[in-house]
Amino acid sequence: MQVSELNVGQKAKIISFHAGDQTYRKRLIAMGLLPGTEFTVSRMAPLGDPIEIEVRGFALSLRKAEAKILQIERVSTAS
Repeated sequence: MQVSELNVGQKAKIISFHAGDQTYRKRLIAMGLLPGTEFTVSRMAPLGDPIEIEVRGFALSLRKAEAKILQIERVSTAS
């Protein structure tokens, strides 16, 4: 699943990284986006680029190209 498939307010967990540019991967890891990390989509630009997520208590904006490297799964919220 891709980050761009999520709607605002949905939560997801990073499973792993897709094959891609090593520079982006290292950059994402440096920002704290590691496998097992949960995040929430907080805002999305009108054309879907960039996407703002809330992770580890801070807001982070990702371009679609950067976000495509993340392999994620949706986290269900208990109601």
